Amino acid sequence: MPTEDFGRFFDDFEVGDVYKHWPGKTITQAEDILFCSITMNQHPLHSDDNYAAAATTHGKAMVVGNLVYSIVLGQSVPDVSGRAIANLEIESLKHANPTFHGDTIYSETEVLEKRASQSKPDRGIVKVRTIGYKQDGTVVCEFTRKVLIPKRGHGFDGQPGRPEPREG
Repeated sequence: MPTEDFGRFFDDFEVGDVYKHWPGKTITQAEDILFCSITMNQHPLHSDDNYAAAATTHGKAMVVGNLVYSIVLGQSVPDVSGRAIANLEIESLKHANPTFHGDTIYSETEVLEKRASQSKPDRGIVKVRTIGYKQDGTVVCEFTRKVLIPKRGHGFDGQPGRPEPREG
């Protein structure tokens, strides 16, 4: 029985391709506060509605930008880096507009460049630009990165490491 593939090989990328990642993700205040706690970010902008109303032009608490970036990056993994050997570089990262608790984030990625590795013939480098946007289409995050990806026949197939069920 065939297994579902995860990610693409270097050969599968074409400059100009756009991958619309699915599904979207609604960010809750609890997730934002947890992420801030894990990363030791204690800025009240993310957890104190009264502070945000008094101290910002937005008038309400905002989602920390690194959570938005992490979600957008994660949404792109099945389409872009699911077979990656390594993420080589984040060339740019821009937080274009604020994200608020309750916003739903969608994302898409465009293939900008691809080139075979100069030192190893079994892989190549793919440069992509990913954008994240809210339910109303407002872009909130964009970044460009380079990913090292194996060529067909050199990466894993199927679902490596997945055990088979057994009785008892």
